[in-house]
Amino acid sequence: MTQFSRTWWGQRFIQALEAFTDAGRLSRGRSYATNGRIISYKLDRGVVAAKVRGSINPYYDVYEEPIYKTSISIKAISASDWAKVIHKIATRADLITKLLMNEMPDTIEDVFSELDLHLLPHSERDFKTDCSCPDYANPCKHIAGVYYLLASALDKDPFVMFALRGLSRKDLQAELARTPLGASLATALTANEPDIKPATSYYTRPDTRPAQIASHKEFWTGATRLPAEQPVSLSQPAVPALLIKKQGDYPAFWHKNVSFIRTMEELYERVRTKNKQMK
Repeated sequence: MTQFSRTWWGQRFIQALEAFTDAGRLSRGRSYATNGRIISYKLDRGVVAAKVRGSINPYYDVYEEPIYKTSISIKAISASDWAKVIHKIATRADLITKLLMNEMPDTIEDVFSELDLHLLPHSERDFKTDCSCPDYANPCKHIAGVYYLLASALDKDPFVMFALRGLSRKDLQAELARTPLGASLATALTANEPDIKPATSYYTRPDTRPAQIASHKEFWTGATRLPAEQPVSLSQPAVPALLIKKQGDYPAFWHKNVSFIRTMEELYERVRTKNKQMK
């Protein structure tokens, strides 16, 4: 079975439907959305228009498979309210960045709630639906099927909900880019985009170059001989046992009466002398 509402906003949309819609009708609508009965589906200017194959039903005097016209729209947010929402969003870099990158912020509903508004459907009054079928109940199974396709469309593109509420993705991003914070973030997001140039080949082609050596002997020994190896003399550190001296004469772990530093200096000297004898 096809899974709908994989994203949190798609799930919220389905939850809103389940809150005020008969479960049986939603179940039949789900089957309509998955078995190919919805012939066409289009979103234009905030209205979802679809053509749905109906069922033969003699009870309604339907003896041939009909094609029903179904439409769904969601109550649009007024231009003045959208201006308030954009003003709120424009104060938060996290929201602007995600929206400019075509992502839905998980806290976007908080902005609408502060203004007593809702981006996702909140009640049955948010919907306006119509179907040419003879079923008087609303939603009918044809409308319910389009509901599920709409939830699937929201999963793929969350900006569908903005369009249903009266503001397209292009207009929303343009309004955000006009704000001071949005303008700076939009510049940062597009400043480093590299120019894409077509390649003549998928593989790197090697270049042929003439050899820079005169003979095989010169290849192995080099053009000039290396300088003779000079003996390396190890200089005595200016301050013997510097790390030891950082511990002090009587550190916490040292329980003898003699100085810890003096003892370690003698040990260092013995090791140094012994190394000289072994050479």
